[in-house]
Amino acid sequence: MNRWLKSLCVVASLSASSVMAADGYVNKDILISADEAVKLIGNPKVMFVSGDNEDVYKLGHIKGSVEMFAHHLHESDITGNMECAPLYRCVDDAEHYISSKGITNDMTIIAYDDFKGPNATGVYSFFKSYGHKNVKVLNGGRAAIMAVDPAQKEYDTLNTQFKEIKKAQKADKESLKNEGADTAALTASIAKADADMKDLKAKMNDVEKRLLVVKGEEEDHPTHYKIDPKKLDFSAIAGKEEVKHAMEDILKNGKKSKYVIIDSRAIAEIIGERKMDNVARGGHIPGSTFIEWNRISDTDNKLSFKDADALKKVYDSYGVTPDKTIYAYCQVGAGRGSENITALQLLGYKNVKVFTGSWDVWGNDMNLPIKR
Repeated sequence: MNRWLKSLCVVASLSASSVMAADGYVNKDILISADEAVKLIGNPKVMFVSGDNEDVYKLGHIKGSVEMFAHHLHESDITGNMECAPLYRCVDDAEHYISSKGITNDMTIIAYDDFKGPNATGVYSFFKSYGHKNVKVLNGGRAAIMAVDPAQKEYDTLNTQFKEIKKAQKADKESLKNEGADTAALTASIAKADADMKDLKAKMNDVEKRLLVVKGEEEDHPTHYKIDPKKLDFSAIAGKEEVKHAMEDILKNGKKSKYVIIDSRAIAEIIGERKMDNVARGGHIPGSTFIEWNRISDTDNKLSFKDADALKKVYDSYGVTPDKTIYAYCQVGAGRGSENITALQLLGYKNVKVFTGSWDVWGNDMNLPIKR
């Protein structure tokens, strides 16, 4: 079987393998586990896309991946106006940006971040809205890949040994300053430590070439990505007018409303104590339900989402039920807002949407009400 056929077979098996990765969820094909994703690193028909920012990417990214910082996916002017809302970007701009990353229409996109989930779900939401066929979220992100990489384990063991020897050597050097110190023995110990560290460093450099998570700059090979306007998917994104309608219904009908608006931000943002420099006002959308994104991530196990039962308990406790139409927002939609919406999609909720403009749009529109 040639390489091209192997690539097709691997990509075709993604849906089945993702079931293993997402046991307990209704929409299991959204996620892919590290055990399955690791087999696809280097596959020409798969592109790993980091949703973390450029600095984080340079410090450690999956080999061959590109960086598309989730917060930069949302494009608005200085007043918070999004020209092609509810799309994150206008079609021509999105095509140019995606093309600049070396992505083609037939690639499977595997979105990831450090492990927490928000930035990976921002990438996921972005590509889905433009009708890209195959998009997955790597559950556990970069940390999960490192955990299953044999070379990483080997490197970490060598690095631990290196640090222990260096620490002992430092103690020996301090002891040399003491009166009555055994100079000969300490000098010999220090020299041996130098030799041992040099040997370990050489081994680490050799292992580093085999690591699946690497440091450094992004390598782009521009392509010609095309978005078919007929395939744009608005089913999981919303603009401010739609959210405004939901807010008015919530304020009128309270808990009997058929809508829920989730504010996924931190309390300092919700009460207006902290706001972004480019937003005129701090606060939140009246009638919002506050479910901070970190209630959704499984930080204890370094996974992007809690299991299905745990997620359902969180949402049930806030009255976020499948019969409602649910919107979630944060600062720019792609990130903490998309984390909540993707979690709800995993649970099988049907009517769930990211408010792509989020507070960047709402807080800058003086015609829209806010609450602090």
